[in-house]
Amino acid sequence: MIEDNETIDEFLARHSADVEEAVRKAAAAEIMPRFRQLAQHEVEEKTGPHDLVTDADRNAELYLTEALRALLPGSVVVGEEAVHANPSSYGAVRGEAPVWIVDPVDGTRQFVRGEEGFCTLVALAVGGVVVGSWTYAPVHDRFATAARGRGAFLDGRQLRAGSPDPGRDLRIATSHPDYTTDEEKRALLALRTDGVSPRPCGSAGLEYLAVARGDLDAVAFSWEAAWDHAAGLLLVQEAGGTHLTRAGQPFRVTGGNALPFTAARDTATARRVAGLLAGG
Repeated sequence: MIEDNETIDEFLARHSADVEEAVRKAAAAEIMPRFRQLAQHEVEEKTGPHDLVTDADRNAELYLTEALRALLPGSVVVGEEAVHANPSSYGAVRGEAPVWIVDPVDGTRQFVRGEEGFCTLVALAVGGVVVGSWTYAPVHDRFATAARGRGAFLDGRQLRAGSPDPGRDLRIATSHPDYTTDEEKRALLALRTDGVSPRPCGSAGLEYLAVARGDLDAVAFSWEAAWDHAAGLLLVQEAGGTHLTRAGQPFRVTGGNALPFTAARDTATARRVAGLLAGG
């Protein structure tokens, strides 16, 4: 719980481990018992057959909503499933109160298929600025954290994204063509050029982690949902990377971005990818 006159940085220093514990408990109680055990009635479509929600998503988000609000009184939670039920609640990301941005199961399609490529994402933002990040891959028990100005860590070891090896094709994970507009498809097609090796993305959170680790050079995404990006963007930034929209501006979790955008291991790579996306 935040104390009188305590800054958000002081809150994070005292309570980041408590957030991590809440995420681990949510996964242990609501997600992993259903992994490869989902009954048919526990899976539903939202907007279509590729947009799924499960009881694990809903129950883990409810668990985290209660736990995170208790840690930081006066904060609000913007979760993927709550926003689906009440789209107007998304506006809290642009409000003045501290906001927890939650994706209980990032990679629900993989989760439903019994694949390991999913994670739980939590970010804390204040005034539209992401200040804390938690990414948990429960199948492998890997936990990544970041705090603004304090670095990024995976299982307690500091992450450094580094730079791509000279002369090697850039490895980039991109939005799947099935989920892009014609204009976004044209922008992403610009990445199919010499010196670039694009592929469709999996779980956004795990792709961001791969960039922060230096296992992937960049991502190029065409959607703005804050729960998919907030945690990963801070993780990449604190590992030494950066992010840019096709207009050359940093991505804003509050929205209004020129899409697609990129997050990359270093500034030079981000500028190169953003330039290609812009048609330059």
